Amino acid sequence: MENQDQQTPGDGSGQQRPASRPRINPLFLLLLAGAAVLVWFMLYDSSKSRSRIRYSFFIEQVEAGRVKEVEIEGMLLRGKFHTEKSDTDDDKEVLPKELQYDQDGDEIKDENDKPLKAEFLVELHLFVRKDFDELLKKHGVQVIAKTPTDSAVTMMFVYIGITVLLFLGLWFMFRRARDQFMGGGILSSFSKSPAKRFDTAKKTTTFDDVAGMESVKEDLQEIIEFLKDPKKFQRLGGRVPKGVLLMGPPGTGKTLLARAVAGEADVPFFSINGSEFIQMFVGVGASRVRDMFKTAKDAAPAILFIDEIDAVGRHRGTGLGGGHDEREQTLNQILSEMDGFSPTQSVIVLAATNRPDVLDPALLRPGRFDRHVTIDRPGHKARVAIFKVHVRDVLLSDDVDLDRLASATIGLTGADIRNLVNESALWATRQDKDKVDMDDFEHAHDKILMGPKRDEVLTGKEKEMTAYHEAGHALLAWLLEESDRVHKVTIIPRGRALGVTQLLPEEEIFNVGESRLTSRLIFMLGGRAAEKLVFDEFSAGAESDLTQSTRLARKMVANWGMSERLGPVSFSRGEEQPFLGKEIHEARNFSEHTAQLIDEEITKLLNSAYDRARLMLIEQRDKLDTVAEALLEKEMLDDKDIEALIGPSARQLAASNGKAGKSGKAVVEAKGK
Repeated sequence: MENQDQQTPGDGSGQQRPASRPRINPLFLLLLAGAAVLVWFMLYDSSKSRSRIRYSFFIEQVEAGRVKEVEIEGMLLRGKFHTEKSDTDDDKEVLPKELQYDQDGDEIKDENDKPLKAEFLVELHLFVRKDFDELLKKHGVQVIAKTPTDSAVTMMFVYIGITVLLFLGLWFMFRRARDQFMGGGILSSFSKSPAKRFDTAKKTTTFDDVAGMESVKEDLQEIIEFLKDPKKFQRLGGRVPKGVLLMGPPGTGKTLLARAVAGEADVPFFSINGSEFIQMFVGVGASRVRDMFKTAKDAAPAILFIDEIDAVGRHRGTGLGGGHDEREQTLNQILSEMDGFSPTQSVIVLAATNRPDVLDPALLRPGRFDRHVTIDRPGHKARVAIFKVHVRDVLLSDDVDLDRLASATIGLTGADIRNLVNESALWATRQDKDKVDMDDFEHAHDKILMGPKRDEVLTGKEKEMTAYHEAGHALLAWLLEESDRVHKVTIIPRGRALGVTQLLPEEEIFNVGESRLTSRLIFMLGGRAAEKLVFDEFSAGAESDLTQSTRLARKMVANWGMSERLGPVSFSRGEEQPFLGKEIHEARNFSEHTAQLIDEEITKLLNSAYDRARLMLIEQRDKLDTVAEALLEKEMLDDKDIEALIGPSARQLAASNGKAGKSGKAVVEAKGK
């Protein structure tokens, strides 16, 4: 949600306090430092500060009197050359020139091809000269002899020490991580609830920003008033609902309503998404639920909002392989916490989902989510109000008619309308206009409903076939009385289609009859019928029409009982199951013979609609050619253009003649006779 701060567990007052950083044990740091020191001693090589020279070169320098002192330890000899003071710095000693350079003037280098240093290292061997000691003594070399140490014992203790330190460090880490689900350890944030608390000082959304949905706002306003004054409702023995479930299609304003509740309420408001409970570790989600409800109870009276609750509240034990342990444990914890509320506890759970059909029945029963609020697509009055809300910050031209826009957007949600207004403003800006006019809204309307224009350009036979295809759709919709109004027809490729025939309903219909559905099938198959009539062949462009018409015909036959042969029986097959494999476990409630009859009735219904579409196009072939030729010339026609070409539609004629009851089906049958 907007304007929210991260919520940490409270101290009972509901106030926020800064999250404390996890403290690290000093002993663990000490062990880590000791291990680093041991590793340094193991890896440090003191010989890097000395020049490694050959034994023969060493003897030459001894005989030349350039060796000052040596230290012998076993077969290893460390020594130092005579040095002299620098002319520029009295405190600095350097090698004499006769030691730095040979007779040819070349710089003397050691075995590693590096410049010679004042200190050197020589590896002795068994065959050193017999008068080695006398040679050193003769040339005044100071000799120090040391007994070689047993490095194997030292390295053994070093390895053992490092191993012990590593085990101790791992033990401390696992001990701290072990308590992660109890509120401690490095990973303790896993068990903390990610719920966010709404900042009441920054009210950005209120009920004034939510257009329409008056009954829904009334229910939610009742919840807010109860939290402000519980005694008002308890006076007559009433109890506030523990949970309120907002249900509706995507984009209808469920989350917007929750933000409005947060803006209206003077109580702590916590919000979380259902997917934030689920983690890879089993038990983390349940721990987060406990922490979330504890925080809400400490801050009571409060509102707890769970968005997209279907992510965690789906049916338990569904799909192939059973359920999901982490999700089911989280759901069980939510059920337990909601049952644990006392009748007088002022914590209300507000949840939203667009899939109430997948929620677990235990979550929907009274006592948990007592009140179910359905938020449907807005009606005409609500759409006008939504337009007014979204155009408040938009500079509008005088020709913009919000009532006309609301009439042209039947079926759109609040989110769709907001997108339409935004697209209109963006298009007007791109056209360097000072205000957004009606043409901008028309452009945005076409872009949203028909799809954006594509760069492809149709030519030749493909363009002609597309023109007749769309002309067949448009002409049948124009001739059928119970078809929706033709808004625009275009053969400009838009979205994923080569051509589009856009219909707009003139009124909101909540219950559709068989005759209107039959007219819809005839309209869908009109493009295919026109292609066959004119070009004597079918094209692949009718794939979408066939898919939609087959789906509609199956609904009519199997779900709505519109087949006289099958009778008033529903044969739903569970194609809409949201869980993989769940329909496998559900026994089909009809036989194979009945399934064959259903397929036959679907085929019969589609063939009948196709025959009627073909018959109407044959009778009105001149009008079909007229519309197709106009499409080839202009590439886009609206309802006024079509009326000027072929006259008023059947719907207009019926309205003018007062034939309100005559159906499109009857018109087609009459024409067939």
